[in-house]
Amino acid sequence: MSPNTRARGVIDAMQASKIREVANAGMGVQGVQAFWFGEPDTVTPALLCEAGMASIRAGETFYAQNLGITPLRQALAAYSSRLHRSRVAENMVVTSSGMHAIAIVQQALLDPMDQVVVVTPVWPNLTEGPKILGAQVRTVALTFGAQGWQLDLDKLIDAIDAKTRMLIVNSPNNPTGWTMSRVQQQAILAHCRKLGVWILADDAYERLYFEGEPGVAVAPCFEDIAHEQDRLVSVNTFSKAWQMTGWRLGWISAPLELTDALGKLIEFNTSSAPVFVQRAGAVALTEGEDIVRQFVSRLKASRDFLLPALNALPGVTALAPPGAMYAFFKVDGMTDSLAFCKQLVSQHGLGLAPGAAFGPEGEGYVRWCFAASQDKLSAGLERLSGALAQQSRA
Repeated sequence: MSPNTRARGVIDAMQASKIREVANAGMGVQGVQAFWFGEPDTVTPALLCEAGMASIRAGETFYAQNLGITPLRQALAAYSSRLHRSRVAENMVVTSSGMHAIAIVQQALLDPMDQVVVVTPVWPNLTEGPKILGAQVRTVALTFGAQGWQLDLDKLIDAIDAKTRMLIVNSPNNPTGWTMSRVQQQAILAHCRKLGVWILADDAYERLYFEGEPGVAVAPCFEDIAHEQDRLVSVNTFSKAWQMTGWRLGWISAPLELTDALGKLIEFNTSSAPVFVQRAGAVALTEGEDIVRQFVSRLKASRDFLLPALNALPGVTALAPPGAMYAFFKVDGMTDSLAFCKQLVSQHGLGLAPGAAFGPEGEGYVRWCFAASQDKLSAGLERLSGALAQQSRA
């Protein structure tokens, strides 16, 4: 390939998603039990599908306001005010997916060579996005022990210094399920206030939290304790709690001074999210609490079924996560999780995500999305058991 036809160097040097690399090897292959993506095995609830279809039937197939239609922004403000602190529609920005929300916040706030601190292991999009803009990423790793995944707060505080522009935290965390405590959030927020550091909180899994009544409990969130003048931006998505992964709809809760800039970036990225998708989102917020409650109850039951079964397998160590929808488990002696997961697909018809996809801290681990029926989980366990037995005989 001619050097003149290549992408920018920083893009050319980026690694493709290892999750996609495994999935691409198995998608469309008959009989594969797939647990590689963070999505349920059920379709979007009928209530939300009908809202989208009703909008299409009403002819709402035209461009919309950059920041989102007013009914959805009002519903988002009411939803956020109910769960966290008081918000108004002007604080809320509608985006074409949670990933789009993350991308335009980074575009709005990061310059080349800015320093970004990220808590890892984490969904790779969070560490790679700043690099696209020329920012420098510094990671602070969680550690795994008898109490599960834990954050060394002092280590994180030390990493956030006068050179830091942004801290990125995903809690509950993908892939580990680790959830930041309120005490940790208070210490981090105070430190970032003092230094003028922006916090980008990826709150995609805040409703998928198992400490408390399922579907009612909400994970501790920076939005609960922040002030309007804080440099805090929360990004969220309809994909997880309302099972709308394919709809590609997300939102941002931001200081008022930032929303106009975000509107400009939406115009020059996507123009707007489709109106019929936004109508479904509004119904999710105003009428979809039973959907969330039932989904979280199902997830908890699946977690409580899968984790003991994983731990019963020889060489596997797994602890029940307090949030999200993943078992992130260690396999003794496994040092190349990408090769291991590719082998699971090709030889055993089992699709899992390699821990290395979430950073070097994830090597030696495998992620299993447990948003599936117990019958499917049982079938997957049988295949994993067979793979491990074959590996031990080799």
